[in-house]
Amino acid sequence: MKILLANMPWIVGNRRGVRAGSRWPHLKIAEEEGYLPFPFFLAYATSLLKKNNFNVKAIDAIAEEISYAEFFRQVRRFDPDLLFVEVSTPSLKQDLELLEQIKVFSVCKIVIAGPDMDIFNEEFMEKNPIVDFAVVGEYEFTLLELIKKLKNKEPLDKIQGLVFRENDKVIVNERKTTKPALEEYPWPDRIDFPIYRYHDCPGSIPAPSVQLIATRGCPYLCTFCVWPQLVYNGRDYRARNVKDVVDEMEYCVKKLGFKSVYFDDDTFNIGKKRMLELADELKRRNWKTPWAFMGRSDIVDEEILRRLKEVGLSAVKYGVESGVQEIVDKAEKNLNLKVATRNMILTKKLGINMHLTFTLGLPGETRETIKQTVDYALFIDPMSVQFSIITPFPGTKFYDMLKKEGMIMNENFSDYDGNTMSVIRTKNLSPEDLTKAQRYAYRKWHAHKKSKEHYSQSPTKLFFDCLREHGLGYTVRHAIRYLKKHD
Repeated sequence: MKILLANMPWIVGNRRGVRAGSRWPHLKIAEEEGYLPFPFFLAYATSLLKKNNFNVKAIDAIAEEISYAEFFRQVRRFDPDLLFVEVSTPSLKQDLELLEQIKVFSVCKIVIAGPDMDIFNEEFMEKNPIVDFAVVGEYEFTLLELIKKLKNKEPLDKIQGLVFRENDKVIVNERKTTKPALEEYPWPDRIDFPIYRYHDCPGSIPAPSVQLIATRGCPYLCTFCVWPQLVYNGRDYRARNVKDVVDEMEYCVKKLGFKSVYFDDDTFNIGKKRMLELADELKRRNWKTPWAFMGRSDIVDEEILRRLKEVGLSAVKYGVESGVQEIVDKAEKNLNLKVATRNMILTKKLGINMHLTFTLGLPGETRETIKQTVDYALFIDPMSVQFSIITPFPGTKFYDMLKKEGMIMNENFSDYDGNTMSVIRTKNLSPEDLTKAQRYAYRKWHAHKKSKEHYSQSPTKLFFDCLREHGLGYTVRHAIRYLKKHD
């Protein structure tokens, strides 16, 4: 039985998409040049199937920049009995069109999975007979169980998290009630994947940088966040054994030649005890290679940051979303901006570079709150930022809320990429206002970065340094009055 796992091409005009490995599947814009996430679930599934002695091959057509024609040639050449692909809400229409073309020349069974709500119901399967199976949520062990039962010609009705056909009837099995401990997963496959093409280097950590995960899940309740609601189906949070994490770090650096490590967890830094255990283990091994993580700025403290910096922590990604507490609260992010601001200032003071992410269009957003968010980003002055337009992915609490309030203006899911188009309105802003707001935010950011050199020895720098050093209260109006007076 030959099994092909694929991250299929996704190209629209001159823009390329990111799908597998991304919590936010979208078509990239210029500000993201070079960015490419590692397809963790796909790579873990490949590794797990290989461990169980299946004849499996993986293709990441996005990472290898493979054309549609070349992808079809590779599928023909391998001639799989089963083709597994990751799909996503904004790419789904195109994904299904590609699968239809594959069915023209192949009799392989097709399995799909990914962060899309529609693929898990009877209606979707009835409308798309080319799809034989859909796997819900974290799919690696479910896929393994499915393949074993297909090989042995055993019934499929007991496989949790599976949607399938039986005698022309669609069967929707119950979702998984338990999840494997992370120690049960082999390390993700890095043989079939073009590992040096993946790029996510916050804070300019050196490339090539390897992307790892030390945890799965997130206990927080952000209304808009896709993976906790569509992939993990809950607030559970699982962490790997610290020693195993560092073993994988060492393998990737010493054996594969990576020059840095980036932990692309949903929220890497939950649990002070675990963070200090990690610092101890890295210190014991005399770790020197730069590394970074994605986490929350409200749950770090000086001890954690200092200890981790001593063992190579060079950069962090913090999700902030808005510079206005009321907006953050309405998104149910449970983030105290005062605490977060203090810790971001501390992060910068310790010489740890920062990449901050902001989301425009959350409930309560106005022109003034967007301006405040942009001004807040300029005040914190990280090394880099991301400004995205909020996307209401179906299946999230945010989507349901906007649908109920009549705030969703576009039901064409191919437009749900949150990068150059808004599909929603707020009570105060139109979709066009939000796309203009994103352009405004990046324009202000680029102007800010250009002007930094000019102000490097001016009273402006001294003023902002003083604010960051002592955590003094800050408002834009006070700053402007000060600068006009002294600059």
